[in-house]
Amino acid sequence: MLGFSTSDNVAKLCDEEILMRSQAQPWLFVVLVDRYQEPFLRKVRGIVYDKRDVEEVVQDAFTKIYVNAHKYEPQNGAKFSSWAYRILLNTAFTRYQKLIKENQRFQSIDPEYEQMYGEWAEHSAFEERRDGIERVLVRLPEHLAIVLRLHYLENWSQKDIAKETNEKTGTIKARIHRAKEAFRKEAGERGVDLHL
Repeated sequence: MLGFSTSDNVAKLCDEEILMRSQAQPWLFVVLVDRYQEPFLRKVRGIVYDKRDVEEVVQDAFTKIYVNAHKYEPQNGAKFSSWAYRILLNTAFTRYQKLIKENQRFQSIDPEYEQMYGEWAEHSAFEERRDGIERVLVRLPEHLAIVLRLHYLENWSQKDIAKETNEKTGTIKARIHRAKEAFRKEAGERGVDLHL
């Protein structure tokens, strides 16, 4: 186990090193909290305005950063802070969206974040829809699920699917039609409102 004689040694470590070491020595994560808490609070105040919401978003973001530390991979030109701020903003936008749904949002978002929120909301809605589609697809027979997945999620043409499966285009067209019917039936039974 690595030990430090003084807190000065810890303070000299880079963020990435602290994050990595905090997995074995959780007390080290406090250094990252100390470094980023105030900047995080300032950033979130532009998205959600209630003090309790701001503090909760920041706390949730730090929790996600710590829990997902093993997923962090340093990349050229991107620091720990870029990764951490992305987690923070995703957490803040999720809270903002929840407040809107609960009709508790009366102030508009800071213009600096409007476009980012729009892109995030669009991506979030797409991922949610895609997850819903995948949950229905896993309940279909494999030969039907495959053609729907390729055609609608991967944007393959019927001709490309036929070529890949060594079948006629007409056969694939008929299978997609049957698969769509099976999908609608399964989605309806599950109370899922999804359309292909």
